[in-house]
Amino acid sequence: MKKIKVPLEKKEIEELKVGDEVLLQGIIYTARDQAHKRLVEAIKKRKKLPFDLKGAVIYYCGPTQTPQGRVIGSCGPTTSSRMDSFTPILLEAGLKGMIGKGSRSDKVRKAIKRYKAIYFLTYAGCGALLSEYVKEKRLIAYKDLGPEAIYELKVKDFPLIVGIDASGRSVYEQER
Repeated sequence: MKKIKVPLEKKEIEELKVGDEVLLQGIIYTARDQAHKRLVEAIKKRKKLPFDLKGAVIYYCGPTQTPQGRVIGSCGPTTSSRMDSFTPILLEAGLKGMIGKGSRSDKVRKAIKRYKAIYFLTYAGCGALLSEYVKEKRLIAYKDLGPEAIYELKVKDFPLIVGIDASGRSVYEQER
């Protein structure tokens, strides 16, 4: 397994290949459909974003309520294709990594290749287990969205698999 840190660097991204297993350290941001919509609207209106996209990683996740004594509730990935219409704009603005589950559109795959970004997969159905890799959680934007608000998560050894690499190769194409 390769250990990588956020913010992601171009050289590091380009060295990762489809199917590589990765342990991620650093700060990532949760965001789902409605948060993506607001981020893209802010970009289009040239407004300040709630976090710097340069080298950032967004986790397609809406954590459950935090149990007493825990950092975060269950935090499994959501279906990534729901964010496909927003993704190319975020990549153009500096986003370098995404974490989710499932395949991505051809348009997103091409944008990942164009902007030298990366798409990671993580284990669906394992939200409770994944929560153990989250060491800190902080609400940073869109509180009104509840679990779909944007949270800053500090993660250590968060387990991932490269789903689409910076060359545009997809694990889903290789299966075919």
